Amino acid sequence: MKRTERQHLKENEVQNFVRVARELYESRRNESTLIIAFALAAGVAALGYYGWREHVQSRATTLLAEAMTVQDARIGPPPAPGTPASGLYFPTERERAQAALTKFKIAADAYPSSDAGIYARFQLAATYMALGTPAQAAAAYQEVIAKAGTSIYGQMARLGLAGAQARAGQYDQAISAYKDLAERRDGPLPVDGILMQLGRAYLDAGKRTEAQQTFNRVVEEFPESPFNGDARKELDNLKKT
Repeated sequence: MKRTERQHLKENEVQNFVRVARELYESRRNESTLIIAFALAAGVAALGYYGWREHVQSRATTLLAEAMTVQDARIGPPPAPGTPASGLYFPTERERAQAALTKFKIAADAYPSSDAGIYARFQLAATYMALGTPAQAAAAYQEVIAKAGTSIYGQMARLGLAGAQARAGQYDQAISAYKDLAERRDGPLPVDGILMQLGRAYLDAGKRTEAQQTFNRVVEEFPESPFNGDARKELDNLKKT
């Protein structure tokens, strides 16, 4: 059934229900009838919303899956003549990223408030970063934050935004964002990983003392961290220069 036909049927159902409820109310103006009418109306509205939400989520997930397929496509030459096709491919990583960018944007713009749409926007931002356009990445990360709030997507987008700001040379903003995230020890993001990014932002900003202090925190406060070795290397490099 076409979308317009389904929509027309839904509209007719709602119109018919409203008409029946009105007739009941006019014929029997008592409290119990009015309560029943409102309860029925709420039930129809809830069912309609649930169906609409499931349709949105399904379509958004489909668009996201299409984008992920492009993102995971093979890099390399086309299949040799006479050999069976081996799926989607791109000659270079940049061409693949550009194609994925278009797909992620379609999914994100079509259903911006759905979980799939929010994740597509996050991937859109990450792809902008991979293509070397941090300003566009920052704008996309900010949209994710606006939609996702304090959820895991929102926290990841804040981390991504700080990275985009650092890449763009906005070191003070990036450092402030990293410091704020590092203070949230009960949050979903690993503090030791955030501290590593903070230390590198300090380095890029030319703040060697602050960088050293931050890498020392990783070594001392997170001795079992997988970032511990990287922090020690950064400290050794600081001593050599």
